[in-house]
Amino acid sequence: MRTNVPGGLRVVAVGADGSRVAEVRLGHGEHPDVVLGDAGWLIESTAFATLVEDGVLELGYRVRELDGIRPRTEAVRRDAGVGDDEVGEPFQRVAAYAVVTSERGVLLTQFNTQTHVPGDWGLPGGGLDDGESPVDGVHREVWEETGQHIELGALLTVQSQHWVGRAPSGVLEDFHAVRIVYAATCPDPTAVVIHDVGGTTSDARWVPPDRIGDYPLTSSWRRLAALHELAGPPGS
Repeated sequence: MRTNVPGGLRVVAVGADGSRVAEVRLGHGEHPDVVLGDAGWLIESTAFATLVEDGVLELGYRVRELDGIRPRTEAVRRDAGVGDDEVGEPFQRVAAYAVVTSERGVLLTQFNTQTHVPGDWGLPGGGLDDGESPVDGVHREVWEETGQHIELGALLTVQSQHWVGRAPSGVLEDFHAVRIVYAATCPDPTAVVIHDVGGTTSDARWVPPDRIGDYPLTSSWRRLAALHELAGPPGS
């Protein structure tokens, strides 16, 4: 399997007293909710995302004992035009992003034609380099895509999404996206500058929170609670 985290991913369940109550390897296409549910634990919130000495990226969750129905694995979505009998190349990509706020608004970036969602908008961030921690990765990516220096806050969530589709190159991929999302502030916001020339960002802007809905966000970011909270209720 192709991946940008060669050491792999480990899901860690943290009990109410702060102790580790379970550790489970996260395989290609798997979701933390499901693997911890199979181990008898229900996720309550995210706790940490840390690259440890053996090169493994640990995703920590605060949990309680599961006393109901275990979470189920969702069916693997296939992009339009991909047949049920087509087999993609497995690719697990781990990326770090930030919901960056400042006196100027919320920082959004636009995808270019090197992606499968050209023209759509999302959060600054991107794939980790080999051996790079999520914290280092999100600082690097935000600066490359927007020219902003940020201060990280809480770890908001970790998204896990699995589908089969064609990359812009035409290669069919069995794609597992793991997105680590932080809150962040920018104490000294400036006009945006895209330093990553030749990358996947075509535009970046400070957007007033009440105007977030004017921008066509990708499906993963449309579901992000933190952006809904910033935008406020419909019509506000």
